Amino acid sequence: MEKRLKLLAESYDITIDLGRKGINLYERLPEYITNDPDYHIYLKWATKGSECSKIVEHLSPEKNMNFIDMGCCLNLMFRGYDKWPSTYHGIDISSKTISLLNEFTTKNKVAIGSLHCTSIHKTPFKNNYFDIGACIGVLEYFEQDFVSMAIAEAHRIIKPYGKLVLDIPNIENPFCRIMMLIEEHLGRPDKFNISPLEFEEVLYNHFEIEEIEKIESDPMIRYFLRCKK
Repeated sequence: MEKRLKLLAESYDITIDLGRKGINLYERLPEYITNDPDYHIYLKWATKGSECSKIVEHLSPEKNMNFIDMGCCLNLMFRGYDKWPSTYHGIDISSKTISLLNEFTTKNKVAIGSLHCTSIHKTPFKNNYFDIGACIGVLEYFEQDFVSMAIAEAHRIIKPYGKLVLDIPNIENPFCRIMMLIEEHLGRPDKFNISPLEFEEVLYNHFEIEEIEKIESDPMIRYFLRCKK
């Protein structure tokens, strides 16, 4: 597991370093990916991102809420989380990502709660600290044992009846294949090895599933959850 986390951290660190130089790796994909007939439809989903209204509607962020972004990447910069009234907390395995977010918050005077370079399965927060949370575009990198630990950790830090949104890859979706090709090309291949039913069994001990969103044009299956204690 430690090797896996190190690989992911290094891959995202490289992406950040190149991004600072104006190099966007997603714009330099090989032709075997960009010429794939499913690629351009995949792009429509990728540009939508995690700021979709349904996530906001479910989490219903308010001023006095603490929000945890698990595996935050650059969501604070590009997915609208900096505009939410809730207090933002982010964790990510990439130290370069956290550094860039710290620069962003300082430069733009964005008030947040905290940023931590750590794994989603072992966070520095107290029990029942968060009202709402999200884990978007993260779990696909891991196998079942780690996913189970991450779900248990989310359950620990989210308040009773608190809300969480997360997603997993829809392996049967052709656009998921494109996503996996891209991630493998970037040096962080997806390792998710759980069927939706198996994943839902993991959830049942910790969260109530309020809704499952599965869309034909979306490579991910999104879960809207409420924390059970």
